[in-house]
Amino acid sequence: MACFPARIAYFLVVFGVIAGLGAVGVRADQLASAYKRPESIPFPANNPYTPEKAALGKMLYFDPRVSNGQNMNCASCHNPSFGWEAPLPRAIGSQNTPLGRHAPTVLNQAWSDEFFWDGRSKTLEDQAAGPIEADVEMNMPLPKLVERLSGIEDYVTWFNKVFPNKGVTEKTILQAIATYERTVVSSYAPFDAWVDGDKTAISESAKRGFKLFTGKARCADCHSGWNFTDNKYHDIGLPSEDIGRAAIDKGNPKAKHAFKTPGLRDLTQRMPFMHDGSVADLYDVVAHYASGGVQRPSLSPLMKPLDLDQNEIEDLIAFMKSLTGEKAVVALPILPN
Repeated sequence: MACFPARIAYFLVVFGVIAGLGAVGVRADQLASAYKRPESIPFPANNPYTPEKAALGKMLYFDPRVSNGQNMNCASCHNPSFGWEAPLPRAIGSQNTPLGRHAPTVLNQAWSDEFFWDGRSKTLEDQAAGPIEADVEMNMPLPKLVERLSGIEDYVTWFNKVFPNKGVTEKTILQAIATYERTVVSSYAPFDAWVDGDKTAISESAKRGFKLFTGKARCADCHSGWNFTDNKYHDIGLPSEDIGRAAIDKGNPKAKHAFKTPGLRDLTQRMPFMHDGSVADLYDVVAHYASGGVQRPSLSPLMKPLDLDQNEIEDLIAFMKSLTGEKAVVALPILPN
């Protein structure tokens, strides 16, 4: 993993102790250990990592020729300058078409087991195909993309090097993109330094906020583990007509209006928030959870009103801000001719 910047190469070992850890008697440093960064990135056996494959995937990720109109790329909606999202309530697709949901982040997707807000894709490779082929997004059928890339000499050379005896195929295109996306890992944050033993890395306010996050405010019921997500689906009571996970999990009444818990890493780079981008900032996020959300049959039983005073709100937000590190500089690749 020497090809990665030193502070980005922290990966999979521990997923942490989850709900209930804020109980009386558990010291903050013991509790924080459940959120320690992992030491390696998990790559699937059927698509192992190589530096060359990740480099090829990065080219494809930033290449507008992957879209039908040659005017969009993956970064159009998942931009490293904005926490690998887009700074809009809802993503914008082909021909300036407004999409139905906020663009989810690419950060730390190597640790996910289902993808999109509703979890309709089981692999990152399958997820990569969705926006490329969707007529309201990049609108590029994969067979046509194979034909286009096969006409670009340097791409043919790259694919033959990375995928010997396979070359440019639908499968290898998606494998390359997914491999690059798995290398997109959140920055080393002040919270990580605190977990690693630097007691001055975060403020006293943030330390109190962490205690609230894992205790009274009950945030850790869903935002657990080093990436602060249980990777599950919950209706958190947003006033939306979007049925969310229910389109996939049709027999589950609790799946209606349920969306995947987002991770909280590099959070302050990723406004606005929620699946529909309807919440502008962290104060509004806390206000929503404090309200208990819209009361309806599908509402998660974890959603209950919170009694937080202004000082507690400030502490909770100070902690969440400590999950953002320095913004990574992502150099754009030289695209093949």
